[in-house]
Amino acid sequence: MKKPVHNPREVAEIVAIQALSFIAGDPERLGLFLAETGIGPETLRSAASDPQFLASVLDFVMRDDAMVKAFASASELHPTNIAAAHQVLGERNWERDVP
Repeated sequence: MKKPVHNPREVAEIVAIQALSFIAGDPERLGLFLAETGIGPETLRSAASDPQFLASVLDFVMRDDAMVKAFASASELHPTNIAAAHQVLGERNWERDVP
């Protein structure tokens, strides 16, 4: 039995990996994604371990409502869950300036 994941960042990364699988499942969508990101198909798997790359995967999905709906349907997720994952991965860690 798998242990449930409660860390928002881990959940967001899982959603992004599902989105990457969704993109890869359609040759036209994959071609567009590869062309826009400049990444090659041979490095796709290794890039999936980079949180910034995963954020770009969700950026790609989120900019087209039809794609969000299709991914939500395929992954059995609500579109708001996809948007939440996008927000979590897009957050930047910052340090406060202290005098």
